[in-house]
Amino acid sequence: MKEDFVFHLFDKQLATFIEMMNKCPENQRKVVPNGFETNLHWHLGHVLTVTEYHVFGSIDQALNLPKLYQEMFTYSTKPANWTKEPPSWERLIAQLEELRNLIHTSLKTKLDTPVRNNILKANNYRELLYATSQHLATHTGVVTAMLQILMTSFSKTQLTEKNKK
Repeated sequence: MKEDFVFHLFDKQLATFIEMMNKCPENQRKVVPNGFETNLHWHLGHVLTVTEYHVFGSIDQALNLPKLYQEMFTYSTKPANWTKEPPSWERLIAQLEELRNLIHTSLKTKLDTPVRNNILKANNYRELLYATSQHLATHTGVVTAMLQILMTSFSKTQLTEKNKK
């Protein structure tokens, strides 16, 4: 797998994820659709937090995100258990873009460097970045489904309110 390919895949998955997130109306970002335990705000924070952890958690580089992010957005967390207000949507998007740039600059020449034990079972940074791209793709799929549900119920609510007038 060529270097450009793994970065291209990661960038494409991240861009698609952000594009999907930007389709969500502001008033729907913290709504938990029926059948789900999380909302889109959680997915945004989760992708940011877990991407940083997946990529940099297996090296000696310190994690940059506040500890609060781990409490709110890692695996097995959900908005129903939040005791604090999450970081703003805009802040999370900006941090995701910053993380993308950091990944590029940090790993540009290190893709074949072995990594120690990691949750993804990757042997080197190339595999780690590839697996992280797959994680992004999974969340993009979930976000797409959530958006469809939210937009359908949002449209029905608007129609019902319009018909009441």
